[in-house]
Amino acid sequence: MEENIKISNLNDFIFCPRSIYFHNLYIQHDESIYKTIYQTKGTNSHKNIDAKKYSSKTDILTSVDIYNEELGIIGKIDIFDKTKGILTERKNKIKRLYDGYIFQLHAQYFCLIEMGFKVNEIRFHSLSDNKIYKIKLPSENEKNELKELIKKIKHFDIEDPNFTQNRKKCKMCIYKELCDYYVEQT
Repeated sequence: MEENIKISNLNDFIFCPRSIYFHNLYIQHDESIYKTIYQTKGTNSHKNIDAKKYSSKTDILTSVDIYNEELGIIGKIDIFDKTKGILTERKNKIKRLYDGYIFQLHAQYFCLIEMGFKVNEIRFHSLSDNKIYKIKLPSENEKNELKELIKKIKHFDIEDPNFTQNRKKCKMCIYKELCDYYVEQT
């Protein structure tokens, strides 16, 4: 049986496939060793969600485990309003809607649909400036793109000699000091 892909790995893989490997190396260590201030702020912005203290309303689901058998993905949602059918992914500060963010939200949508929920709207909430970014509901085409991304993740080889890195992303990577692909830019 194939292992399920974590929804959070979709964004990580697009940033850099190797970052998933390094993240898994550090998973049992104190996060302060490797997280930057940006990752720490993101983690802190999810504390009320993760502790299920965001809302006491029974029609508001927070930090719920989700799964999609067809896609082979698992994860958690931030907020889903069952009455309105609104799925919200919270980010500390959104400067740009990256492809990885969109794939994560699409994956959450397909999980909820397969689980029998009616989803009418999907969106991001940028907490630091309180902006909402509504996203078009994904079509079958976006589902196929998601399937292709999942396939790439499942078949990625960290020792692939043809791997090339994105130097701009390398410079921002919290694992750059561990990665043999990182070369300090002068």
